[in-house]
Amino acid sequence: MTETNTQRKDVKQAGSSAVQRGEPEAVLRPPVDIYEDAEGITLMVDMPGVSRERLTIEVDKDMLVLEGDARIDMSEGMEALHADVRSTRYRRSFTLSGELETGLIDASLRDGVLSVRIPKRAEVRPRRIEVRAE
Repeated sequence: MTETNTQRKDVKQAGSSAVQRGEPEAVLRPPVDIYEDAEGITLMVDMPGVSRERLTIEVDKDMLVLEGDARIDMSEGMEALHADVRSTRYRRSFTLSGELETGLIDASLRDGVLSVRIPKRAEVRPRRIEVRAE
């Protein structure tokens, strides 16, 4: 699996200053930990502030795309005076190996951490051969 560095050129947030200037929207590249075992791979993606409703996971052929919009709710009457983060849109994309079973991807989101499990195809998994005694 290799990561791709493509960024989206379309901008969905009408009314943002980037849209008014015709510039592509800035996106954040969330940190990802990738673990592999005999059964498949697991991606652990930090996406704080992203809810399940604002999360998109897509697979197209051998490309996995993870996108999410963080929403920070402010109490009524409050407004932010300073923000360290200019964008609230996360995006990462990966090229998947042919040995992975993309039709069986499982994902869960808990406490701002997205867990994506992609199993390996049965024919590439290690298997134990039973030896019979005669």
